[in-house]
Amino acid sequence: MTADQVHDLRVKQEYEAIKGFYIHFLVYVCVNLLLVTIDVLGGDPMWSHWAVLGWGIGVLAHAYAAFVMKPAEMAKWEARQLAIIAGKS
Repeated sequence: MTADQVHDLRVKQEYEAIKGFYIHFLVYVCVNLLLVTIDVLGGDPMWSHWAVLGWGIGVLAHAYAAFVMKPAEMAKWEARQLAIIAGKS
């Protein structure tokens, strides 16, 4: 595998991780808007904030994984792959 192929693979994996986060975030917003609307129209007691909070924690963890952890992990993996390639040359 060449350095360009390794780089292309890394870029593709980062793209997929970020795309996955945005899909998750869009579903989170749409579903929670629906839940809040049902909650407001349904009257007391209010409960939708628990769904927003609980799922929001999951969305934040996904954002951390996609934007912070994944690029750092991929950079380490790429460095190992390049070292392997350099050793074979």
